[in-house]
Amino acid sequence: MPAPAQADPSPLRGTWHLVRWEIAYSDERPNTLPFGPDAFGLIVYADDGYMSACIARAGRPPLSSQSARSIPKAEQADAFESYFHYAGRYHMRNHQGQAQVVHEVSCSLNPSFIGSQQVRNIAWDTDQRLTLSASDRLPGSTAVIRHHRLIWRRGPNA
Repeated sequence: MPAPAQADPSPLRGTWHLVRWEIAYSDERPNTLPFGPDAFGLIVYADDGYMSACIARAGRPPLSSQSARSIPKAEQADAFESYFHYAGRYHMRNHQGQAQVVHEVSCSLNPSFIGSQQVRNIAWDTDQRLTLSASDRLPGSTAVIRHHRLIWRRGPNA
């Protein structure tokens, strides 16, 4: 007789589709949508303890060549600026009563992310949505804090 099925120990496991990525600021500036209102992306939490996240601006034009290495530098820069990706191991933790996921980055489009730990606060709602959030200092500022909020929905066609 087969062993009884066990509950998935990680409610994150599976594929999530981006619903919205917004940034709020601690000063008077308005909230922003880094890749616009139609941004799309995936975050996948695999059974083996690895994750991968990618986000892109909608309507990215195809490159002018099949080889990204042969396109003009401005076109390369636009492709880099309109896409975000990193991957690595992950684990969940409870930090001062807040559920968090820690992404241990081992590969990334942005080389500066490699070797970092990206800590995200976790919130759930009743509509199969997951919100991952984090705050950081606005680059070039000593006072302004950015609050990132990424909303994800489980399953296809989110």
